[in-house]
Amino acid sequence: MPEKSSHVLNVIAENAEALARALGGLGQPVWLAEGRAFDIPVGNDTSALNRARDIIGSESVDMNLIPLANRRKTLLVADMDSTIIGCECLDELADMAGLKPQVAAITERAMRGEIEFAPALRERVALLKGLPLSALDRVYQERVRFNPGAKALVATMRAHGAKTMLVSGGFTYFTRRVADAAGFDSEQANILLDDGEKLLGTVAEPILGREAKLEALEQATHTAGLDFADTLAVGDGANDLAMIGRAGLGVAYHAKPIVAQAASASIAHGDLTALLYLQGYREDEISAV
Repeated sequence: MPEKSSHVLNVIAENAEALARALGGLGQPVWLAEGRAFDIPVGNDTSALNRARDIIGSESVDMNLIPLANRRKTLLVADMDSTIIGCECLDELADMAGLKPQVAAITERAMRGEIEFAPALRERVALLKGLPLSALDRVYQERVRFNPGAKALVATMRAHGAKTMLVSGGFTYFTRRVADAAGFDSEQANILLDDGEKLLGTVAEPILGREAKLEALEQATHTAGLDFADTLAVGDGANDLAMIGRAGLGVAYHAKPIVAQAASASIAHGDLTALLYLQGYREDEISAV
């Protein structure tokens, strides 16, 4: 009797048909999206990913070794900036103040894990003192755009019974609007302080950073009566590391190197529907939005 597979090699790429042929020696592909995504059952062979990388070489492909147990997750916890949306809202606010290069450089260092998140956030917010509140609406209207597949990811997981949460080191002004537009069940973020007309250059304490994101994941898991194996966390920066490490499936999405190296799965080329293929969803199960 053939060995029951405990893992699959999940492959997502624009040239998936050619990759399926190249990887034929590892097993027969099971197509999730014709020409775009497939699984290869690999039994208990956890070396399959390294062997596949040796075969593929420098091809632009997302390949991950995924356990079949608890494959479809029932809780999604997602970062917002540069994950669900394509910008860093704080950097765009700084652009309204003519300070984007200075602030973006600090953001980049924080997301790479080179400096601590909380003091970096305070430093950047302080530079925004006096910025009119109208700048927040301008950033939301003019700069905030959903990354491809974001709404489909949330809608599909919710349609199959999952809870969805947006947890950001950014600001509630944006998370409330993004969560509502994308269909998240809940959201958490930091609060920018103002005097009714302008930003004060401060943020409410305590700051929601790495540990608070982990606490949000843990609390949501316990509240829903789930096991951590049932959870998926996705993000791109160093402040996402703790929740990505705790989740049953922790995904680095177009992430900084420190995150990509630590996550159990990494998507460097595909859009956010890749997170559905990682869970074994087929193309015809993905909600149209």
